[in-house]
Amino acid sequence: MKTLSVFMLGVLLCASCTDKTKEEEANREAAREANLEKEKKAINDVIENETKSFFARDYNAWKANYAQTDYAFQAWSNNDGTFDSNVGWEDINKQIGKYIADNPEPVSSHPIVERKNVKYKFFDDHVAYLTWDQFNSDKMEKNFHHSKEVRLMEKINGEWKIVCVSAFWDYKHLIPASRLPMIKKIANESRGKNKI
Repeated sequence: MKTLSVFMLGVLLCASCTDKTKEEEANREAAREANLEKEKKAINDVIENETKSFFARDYNAWKANYAQTDYAFQAWSNNDGTFDSNVGWEDINKQIGKYIADNPEPVSSHPIVERKNVKYKFFDDHVAYLTWDQFNSDKMEKNFHHSKEVRLMEKINGEWKIVCVSAFWDYKHLIPASRLPMIKKIANESRGKNKI
């Protein structure tokens, strides 16, 4: 009987430890998810600030969002079918700095930017990869261009910075602003099938 009591006590202790381990694991997972959401928000803030400051031609605000490294990269399509690319911060800074200086529009060239279907891949605590669909209005907010966007982000000195920008715009097929609610609906339906 004494052996059975000791055995039962051991089983209860093991069950208690297992429950505690499961609870600790659930708490760690909840904390990890909360941190991941915090990191996504920080990344989104950098991307949003970079886009707004570029379209508003605010050079200093735009520059603050970048990893100013020799491996930084930008590439985008042009409306004439060509593309531009820059490798390294010196090249990016020279070309975009000149572009902003040569095109100092006081009002954003794309006052409305909608992002849909954002996908995140964190490779570790300091590197993240993102893709999404972007809808960019014209100045009059009557039409939108669709673009496919890619960003590689690096956390440098505790702050997320853009390392790579790739933007592929469809200049041929303008989307009337009146269709944007439909675009939002389609994007939301797609998001429901493929949760972020």
